[in-house]
Amino acid sequence: MGLKRFLIEREIPGIGGMSIVELCGAARASNSAIVRIGAGIQWQHSYVAGDKTFCIYLAESEEVIREHAELSGFPVNAVTEIAQVIDPTTANN
Repeated sequence: MGLKRFLIEREIPGIGGMSIVELCGAARASNSAIVRIGAGIQWQHSYVAGDKTFCIYLAESEEVIREHAELSGFPVNAVTEIAQVIDPTTANN
């Protein structure tokens, strides 16, 4: 089965004010959970804004996203599968 793209919204009070060292620890927790799961999930990147993160992952299913959250200790407030990605160059098609 191929990987689908997901947007995960997480409410994490104070994350917007965390130091790079604290964010590094969060990234390590995510990476460790990915290693434990094995195939079927990839973290692309996350946006940190105020008390939330918006994370882009490739995964086989929403269930794998939720397993990752449980292993990493991160909350999941919403999971949305991304159907399409567009950008300014899409207008040239």
